[in-house]
Amino acid sequence: MTTDAVHILQALTTPEGKADPYPLYAELHDLGEAARLGPGQVIVMGYDAINAVLRDPGFRHADLATIALVFPDWGEHVSLRHSADWILNLNEPEHTRIRGLIAKAFTARRVASLQPAIERMTDELLDAMADRGADGSPVEFMHDFAYLLPVTVICELIGIPESDRETFRPIARAIATVFDFEDFDQLRAADEATVELEAYYTGLAAQRRAKPRDDLLSALVGIAGEQDGRLSDAELTRNLTLLLVAGFETTTNLLGNGLQLLLHDQALATAVRTGDVPVGSFAEEVLRFDSPVQLATSRIGYETELGGLHIDAGDHLMPVLGAGNRDPRKFTAPDKFDPMRAEAGPLSFGGGAHFCVGAALARLEAAVAFPRLLARFPAIAPAGEPVRRTGLVLRGFDILPVAVG
Repeated sequence: MTTDAVHILQALTTPEGKADPYPLYAELHDLGEAARLGPGQVIVMGYDAINAVLRDPGFRHADLATIALVFPDWGEHVSLRHSADWILNLNEPEHTRIRGLIAKAFTARRVASLQPAIERMTDELLDAMADRGADGSPVEFMHDFAYLLPVTVICELIGIPESDRETFRPIARAIATVFDFEDFDQLRAADEATVELEAYYTGLAAQRRAKPRDDLLSALVGIAGEQDGRLSDAELTRNLTLLLVAGFETTTNLLGNGLQLLLHDQALATAVRTGDVPVGSFAEEVLRFDSPVQLATSRIGYETELGGLHIDAGDHLMPVLGAGNRDPRKFTAPDKFDPMRAEAGPLSFGGGAHFCVGAALARLEAAVAFPRLLARFPAIAPAGEPVRRTGLVLRGFDILPVAVG
């Protein structure tokens, strides 16, 4: 057991560690690419080691029985039970079957076709921000833009009627608690939201079976309705829940973390606005520098070597994406924000078979949102103290007040 690694992990769980984990990640890197926390527990912080864990199917997700041994109360919560069927948490062969079917409907063409809608939604939200801030009042960017845009885009993709979309943001935020909770009492709202959302999806799927449209839900319902029953109704509704929650959380944090950097570097903001720094390069560096997701889901190891550490069969591995993205073995001057850096490939969307199915959509939203935001509000500036989210897994802001000029 590496005592230093245990102390650093304990520091990461404090309010100070969650607010700024990066100095602690630097201390982890001094210990190597992976370190043992205790019997059966390993933390993985090196870029190459994390990449190996993400890409090697030998490192498996814990099944329900294994999780129940550690957390007996786990199965009492519908939000957690149903999340076990998310493609994010499945192993082979179920993962390949379900993800392959979803990918047939979630195509690059379908994502690209959303660009005009994303542009329209972005402009509408910017108009509303301009109205709220016209008298000099602060505008709360997270609530008024960063939350609303990705939720609305996901609803557009799935095919949620506009009249129903207003309720989806609080539902998505409640279910997202499953990624970052400290005690099971925090899951009551997530359980209620899960039941409500899956019932809604079931009803809407029935409508799409009767009258298909050109949306993701209709495409998935068609797959679920095939005679061989390759995608069950439960698999459909539970993975639609994942698309909503994961798509909302990652993109919201990407937008907020990116704007915070721009607010404190006017030269950078000007370069992104003029195109001297390509918006795609800027977004990739935000993903690396201040990753919206700091930890990947844990894996169960097999007997092997990883980053110079012997792994025993059954070890639980914790891949720390935020640390891997700041690994000095991979990135030159990792604590410097440099959108033009030569090294590419942040770990923020995972890797291998579990690479985020919505990564292209998140990147498209960022590519549309940042230039339009900066063009509309060239003098955008901080207008109060931002408030960080308090979790360890998801890194972003709850409140980010700005003056739009």
